[in-house]
Amino acid sequence: MSGDFAVIGLGQFGRSVALNLVQQGEAVLAIDIDPQRAQQVEAEVDAVVIADATNEAALAELGLERMSCVIVAMGARARDTSIMVTALLRQRAVRRIVSRAANELHERVLRAVGAHEIVNPEQEMGVRLAAHLANPHVLDQFHLDREHVVAEVEAPETFVGRKLSDLSLRERSKIAVVLIRRGNAVISTIDEHEAVESGDVLVVLGTPLAVRQFAAHA
Repeated sequence: MSGDFAVIGLGQFGRSVALNLVQQGEAVLAIDIDPQRAQQVEAEVDAVVIADATNEAALAELGLERMSCVIVAMGARARDTSIMVTALLRQRAVRRIVSRAANELHERVLRAVGAHEIVNPEQEMGVRLAAHLANPHVLDQFHLDREHVVAEVEAPETFVGRKLSDLSLRERSKIAVVLIRRGNAVISTIDEHEAVESGDVLVVLGTPLAVRQFAAHA
């Protein structure tokens, strides 16, 4: 399976990553020490191995250094295990190691032992949920960097029937509409003469403050 993905740890998060990679058309090797967890994804991934990833001999047999990416997906209760597995993968010169962190200290240790990338799904979900609770019109958002955020915002009824050019969002709100989600369709080529329809979701780009202020008045 050279050039593909391996997911170690098939809890809720690891299972979700593995199955979504499959949906993206990627080949996935799923690994867990628990036979029951392995069985839950066996029919949907390319290969399943029941193994203790902290065992160097078992890890060597898997040949994960041939993979393009290995995801260490253990949860918060298995922090020591995730650190050990990450360190062993780095020793085996795995090209790309993505490890799940439970908090900032865990993240620092994972980076120190060799993780190339860190994900913290609980923290990311907390940020998204807080943004949505603070302003229900923000359906989802993510930060490109400290100065720019991309957000999905429900188009206000006052926009319906009006062209984007008439709204002058760049000048008035300091944001740019980059996409429009209309039902199951996505309008990716934005025409300033495009009229907003009821139920449209605007995907906008701007500073966190500009997006927050725009959504507050949506």
